[in-house]
Amino acid sequence: MKPHFTFALAAVAAIGVASAEAQPAANGIDAHLAAAKKAAGFDFPGLLAAICVAPRNAPTRDVTPAPPPPNRKSWHTEPARVFDDVYFVGTKDRSSWALTSSDGIILIDTTFEYEAEAVIVGGLKKLGLDPASVKYVIISHAHPGEVGGAKLMQDRFGSRIVIGEGDWEMIEKSVNSFPNGKPKRDIVAMDGQKITLGDRTVTLVLMPGHTPGTVSMIFQVKDNGTALTVAFSGGTEFNFVNDVPHFDTYINSARKFAAAAAAADATILMTNQSEFDNAASKIRMLADRRPGEPHPLDLGRDAVQRYFKVFDECAQVARLKLL
Repeated sequence: MKPHFTFALAAVAAIGVASAEAQPAANGIDAHLAAAKKAAGFDFPGLLAAICVAPRNAPTRDVTPAPPPPNRKSWHTEPARVFDDVYFVGTKDRSSWALTSSDGIILIDTTFEYEAEAVIVGGLKKLGLDPASVKYVIISHAHPGEVGGAKLMQDRFGSRIVIGEGDWEMIEKSVNSFPNGKPKRDIVAMDGQKITLGDRTVTLVLMPGHTPGTVSMIFQVKDNGTALTVAFSGGTEFNFVNDVPHFDTYINSARKFAAAAAAADATILMTNQSEFDNAASKIRMLADRRPGEPHPLDLGRDAVQRYFKVFDECAQVARLKLL
């Protein structure tokens, strides 16, 4: 047999082996993608697009915040009462939630710094709530659209700031993201910790992945007097170093919080961005809600579980692409 013919046969054999090895991976990716699409259904198209179709595959950069959008109409939406004891004070893009209690307010997230005065402080006042009664601010993760107004609430009103350890470290190490100053280190969120204010309790569930210190939450709300349980997802996109260990952490966190939501019988999904839970549009639907109709945010236990199934499956897709 001639040498060049022998080489050709070896090359063909090698290609065949490589193709055989690649085929299971490709099949695995397709299977996970199909599972993600099925889980998303018609409920979570924004989530599917953000982490399966066109995911962000790098950490958020430590840069000076962009200037405010020139067109106020592009982000402004009215504050609103959403449940008997929960109020929305966010924008079309970023959500901030005020949980009232018998002894003050627990605020979840604070939008961007440039809009926090108008959106958080102004929104609370417009709803007849006193910003000075915000005793705790829980930051789901320390990206600009969630932590932006934390310093304002801490400095002006003395609110206690609750952030996961990994995200306190992100804040402290940042050089460019806080040109007007950073919130001072305060309460470090712990897994299973309960933040209690009067008759209100929020249970923290650490969910590292989106950021090192992402905090998700379980709490109850009342809808016309009926108690319902919320699963609040603290972080979503793949804004981290994209390698297998980081995706393993993300996937484990998604499964952990899905289990916590199931154990609590959570039927309501809330997040920090309307892109994922459609909060801004669903809140507008409340004006036309008829007696006896379910709350627009009350999706049911199955839908809450499917939401985190999308997390799991899309992360599996991204992970397999690294192998």
